[in-house]
Amino acid sequence: MIKVYPQFEEDLLVRLFHKGVKSQWTVEDVNWEDPIQFNEEQAHALARMLTPVYLGEQSAMIGASVALPQMAGAGETTAQLYLSSFLMDEARHFEVLTRLYQRLQADPLTIRQMPEMLRYHNRLRKGDRLDWVWGILISDIFAKNFYSLYAKSQPEALFGKLSGRILKDESRHQAFAEHYLKGALPTVPFERYKVLLDMKDELLMIMDAMYYRLRDDAETVGMDGRQFLDRLREDIETKARRIGLDETKGPDSREGRRKIVPGFGKGVASSSSHSPLSFKALKPAKCTTCYLALLCQTPLFRRAQCV
Repeated sequence: MIKVYPQFEEDLLVRLFHKGVKSQWTVEDVNWEDPIQFNEEQAHALARMLTPVYLGEQSAMIGASVALPQMAGAGETTAQLYLSSFLMDEARHFEVLTRLYQRLQADPLTIRQMPEMLRYHNRLRKGDRLDWVWGILISDIFAKNFYSLYAKSQPEALFGKLSGRILKDESRHQAFAEHYLKGALPTVPFERYKVLLDMKDELLMIMDAMYYRLRDDAETVGMDGRQFLDRLREDIETKARRIGLDETKGPDSREGRRKIVPGFGKGVASSSSHSPLSFKALKPAKCTTCYLALLCQTPLFRRAQCV
C-alpha cells in the first residue's frame, strides 16, 4: 500500500487539493456574536433539522478515513491527496456545528428519536470506495441545498454566514466526487452499476422518512420540506445522469465498455470490442516441428471447419 515514490500526475484532484489548502478556516475565524435571527422555538426547530446534516459531517469524516487507504492500495495517488484535505474540511464542519448547537442552546436529535439516521450512516459504510464516493456525492447535494437556503435568506445572520463558508467546501467535495465517479463508472460491470442505482433510491427513501419526522420543524422555520425534497431528488437525478449513472441506459449500451480493474479510471478492453475468434480464420499447419502443429493434430481442431 505504501509507496516511496508513487505515480503522480497533475490533474483536477491536485488542483482541488491546492484550492482546499488555500481556503482553510477554523472555528476561531467565526464571529460568534453575530445575530441568530431565530426565536427560541425556531432555534430548537433548526437544531432538530440540522441533526441529519450534523451526523452526515461525522459520517463523511469517518468514511474518508476508511476510503483513503483503499485509494492508496489502488494506486490512486491524487485522490488520496485530495481526500486528506476533505478530512480537514469535514472535521472543521463537525467542530463548527457543535459550537453552533451551544450558541443555539439546543441539542440535536438522538438516534433513538430518529433511527433513520443510523440506517443512512450504515449504508454509506457498506461496500467499497466507489459506494462511499457515490454516497458522499448524494450527501453533499443534500447539504448544498440545505445550506443554500440560509446563505441566501440570512446572509448577515450567524447560521447564514456559516452556511456560506461551508458551501465553498461542499462545492470542492462535489467536484471531487463527480470527477472520480466519471472516471470509474465506465469500468464497472452491470451488477455493480445496478447496486449504485439501488443505493441512490435507498438513500432518497431514507431522506423521505427523515423529512416525515421533521415536517413540523420545517414549517416552524418557514421551509417547504416537500418542495425541498422534490428539488433535491431532481438535483441528484441530474447529477447521476451527468456522471453516467442513468437508469434509462444500462452500462451495456456504452461504447467501448471495459472490465473493472483496481484503480480509478483504468481498464482493459474486453474481448467484445474485437472480432470474435473463429476457427475459420485458422489454417492447418504444414509442418510437424512446432507446438501449434501438435494442436492442429488434435480431434477438436480436426473437427473445426478450417479453410
